[in-house]
Amino acid sequence: MKSLKKQVLITNVLLHALLLITVYILQSMFFPFMRIGGLVPLALPLVVAGVALYEGKYTGGVVGIFAGILCDMSFNNPVGVFTVFLTIAGLVIGALSDTIVLRGFVTYYIACAGILILSAMVQMFPMMFLQGYPFHFLIDTAIGQTVYSLILAFPIWFPVRALAKRVERFTPSHIPQERMVNFRFASFKRSGK
Repeated sequence: MKSLKKQVLITNVLLHALLLITVYILQSMFFPFMRIGGLVPLALPLVVAGVALYEGKYTGGVVGIFAGILCDMSFNNPVGVFTVFLTIAGLVIGALSDTIVLRGFVTYYIACAGILILSAMVQMFPMMFLQGYPFHFLIDTAIGQTVYSLILAFPIWFPVRALAKRVERFTPSHIPQERMVNFRFASFKRSGK
């Protein structure tokens, strides 16, 4: 049973890492060439919102840490700004989905809109207070980036939802009883009892 749990856990971690790395590569290497009005979409916060919504606060928080590190690297932000923000966002969205929010596409889209608006605010804060950019210029950019990024929420939903279904199906507590019985019987038989 422990080897099955370990195998499932390792596979899930690798699949989450693959999703994050793929979206990071798209965000940092391909999306800058797809500028509309000088705006580059954000995709990593969408992954955090989806994973947190469908898999809960712990997975959302962990994915938020790594997505935040990748965002900080790609935007050359002060160290830890997006890391802290996306970790907290993953924990909050996950906690809401564990307690009071229904898990579905509409909720996912609302969570994506919220996390993108807050991401824009996180990006605006140092520009407004440290560099002196006017608020109206920054808010127009933030709204444009949020709308442009929300377009990507739909295609990102498919791998996030597929991964969540796989995790749900292969969580050791959700393994069908017949597989559990067969596994226990095989372990019992191997031990010679």
